[in-house]
Amino acid sequence: MNTTRTNSFRSVPVFLAFLCMGFGDAVGPFVGLAKEHFQLSNFMATLIQFVGFMMFFILSIPMGIYQDKKNKKHVLGLGLIVALIGLVIPIFKGLESYAVFLLTILLLGGGAAILQVAGNPIMRDVSPEGKYSRNLSFGQFVKAIGSLSGPIIPVVAARWFGAGWEVIFPIYSIALLITLVILSTTKIDEKKEEGASAVTFASSFNLLGNGYVAMMVLGIFIYVGAEQCMSSGIPLFLNEKYGIDIESLGLAGTGLFFFALMIGRFLGGLILNWMSAKSFLVTTVLFSFLGIIGLLEGPQAIVVVSILLIGLGFANIFPLTFSITVDRMPDRTNELSGLMVTAIVGGAILPLIMGKLADVSNITIGLLVPLAGMLYIAYVALRTVKIK
Repeated sequence: MNTTRTNSFRSVPVFLAFLCMGFGDAVGPFVGLAKEHFQLSNFMATLIQFVGFMMFFILSIPMGIYQDKKNKKHVLGLGLIVALIGLVIPIFKGLESYAVFLLTILLLGGGAAILQVAGNPIMRDVSPEGKYSRNLSFGQFVKAIGSLSGPIIPVVAARWFGAGWEVIFPIYSIALLITLVILSTTKIDEKKEEGASAVTFASSFNLLGNGYVAMMVLGIFIYVGAEQCMSSGIPLFLNEKYGIDIESLGLAGTGLFFFALMIGRFLGGLILNWMSAKSFLVTTVLFSFLGIIGLLEGPQAIVVVSILLIGLGFANIFPLTFSITVDRMPDRTNELSGLMVTAIVGGAILPLIMGKLADVSNITIGLLVPLAGMLYIAYVALRTVKIK
């Protein structure tokens, strides 16, 4: 009982870090807002996601190596500090320049990348034996609350308080400061796997020679890209197809998506008490397909249901893929964490492809990009069931 209570207490700053991690997903809602604020094309607006998610590619493996030399708690705190620096820039400089805004996104993305490198494996350190997948899904549920705040805060600020969407930056900054203080005062015992060798760039990249690891890393790349396509694409789709204003109501579509992600991750944490992670992964992919097809091909009356289905389906793909891989090779946790968080750069690449397709055709055609990506995720899900 004492051990359970201790783990619960020590998990508090980790779950709060997951909440702050979700703030990085605000780059999706920022696309539609910045497109109107700075009068950008679809392609130029999606550079916001490119800049933010490129930091996952640049920082993840170096941070995994640094984490192996230091510790996960130290790296978690570093991620909070980097994100905080990014968020205070628009508080003092304003949003007059698109370049300054991109700098904010660069640092927010960098902070989120560092938080992912440390947050996902440190959750294993504060989880009871055999409950890592469950707790990681609960962590992603908390992250989804942070993600949901991205589209919700601007809508609430505009409709009820007459404030601009930039109010989001001081709110996020306060949350990061609180988390940093709580983390610094909490002792976390980190597990060390016997026989684990030092992490290097070579040892990390050599893991890609393992077909299973390569498949799962690519799965993360495709999934995060698809999620960001939906995050930024839903308000653009609602605006283009149904004439819904993005700032006042269009972001509510993304909010609904993130709300479904949040609920799906909470339910996932419960379902994983009795259902295997591999079987659950197959189920979530099926929900994703039904939702995307309903959004693109269905009548306006089922748009809300379709967005909910997409969110419920997408909800647990990342934590399931991550935990299934780490549980298979626990002695390579830091290397796997670095590789899989690097793969989050898919959130930079796929939205650019979607944006370019949308510019030359329409956003409906652009949303075929995440639909195609889910075909590969379906392959990954079916393969994991077969692999012992």
